[in-house]
Amino acid sequence: MNRTLLALFVIIIGFGACKKTTDPLIHYNAQKAIDDKLIQDYLKANNLTAQRTDSKSTDTSGVYYIIKPGEEGAGNDLFTSSTQVTVGYVGRILTSQVVIAHTDNFHPSYRLSDVMRGWQLGIPLMKKNGKIRLFIPSRYAYGPYAQDSLHLPANSVLDFDIQLYNVIN
Repeated sequence: MNRTLLALFVIIIGFGACKKTTDPLIHYNAQKAIDDKLIQDYLKANNLTAQRTDSKSTDTSGVYYIIKPGEEGAGNDLFTSSTQVTVGYVGRILTSQVVIAHTDNFHPSYRLSDVMRGWQLGIPLMKKNGKIRLFIPSRYAYGPYAQDSLHLPANSVLDFDIQLYNVIN
């Protein structure tokens, strides 16, 4: 009886070892490492000093930001998922600096819960009339999904300059 159990155990282990790597967590972690390296290399190559949004929490977003002195904005706005923000922005693909989206003479308003996760983490770091530069890993932007309307490849790391014009709760 013990030999039968041992043979069954060996067969199960053998089939498990032949399993292809389709675990989404493995792919997610691999892309996470690629994105973080791209951002860190870009910052270093351009002599930029940025902070991570997760520096004071357990969140490991990998979203980096720069708020220049004097561009913090003013006020004591409270941000929730239902907060409406009016912004101006330029969005680029980090690796090529190709502009994928921008506002010129109009300033759209969005509910914070309706924007990409990278914006949800970055926008509350500033105040009304503040400016921020966000470096957003793909998993906090559009992830493994290409955005044909923006000519944006899958797993694109994004670079946004955002100005916060208004905050409404």
